[in-house]
Amino acid sequence: QVLRQFVRHESDTVGSLVLERSMNRVQLLGRVGQDPIMRQVDGKNPVTIFSLATNEMWRTGESEATQGGDISQKTTWHRISVFRPGLRDVTYQYVKKGSRLYVEGKIDYGEYTDKNNVRRQATTIIADNVIFLSDGSTKEKV
Repeated sequence: QVLRQFVRHESDTVGSLVLERSMNRVQLLGRVGQDPIMRQVDGKNPVTIFSLATNEMWRTGESEATQGGDISQKTTWHRISVFRPGLRDVTYQYVKKGSRLYVEGKIDYGEYTDKNNVRRQATTIIADNVIFLSDGSTKEKV
């Protein structure tokens, strides 16, 4: 039931269309880096955009079984876009910088031309589910 996305492609041997299962799914748990903004371009449907930080931590040096060594951390920033009308509006209204969110969606790779007329690549998460875990004002203990 979950894998009901299909991709059509030309079969080399048969010459007919073949249905093939495919998946583009992303799950992120992190904190919002900026208050969301809502954009509307050229009469298209509006979109709510915000950044989400995820952290990866690991111990370096000594064995992980012992408490020795240093802790290293890497933060990765993700650009989140919400197009679904109800979710887009709720996200814009209630998500704030520092909020802890769980986001599900798909990854999208695109290109755009910046203000200096330079072609750039952009990776965006198109969210179809956002779960609010905190409002950012509560400090969580690790």
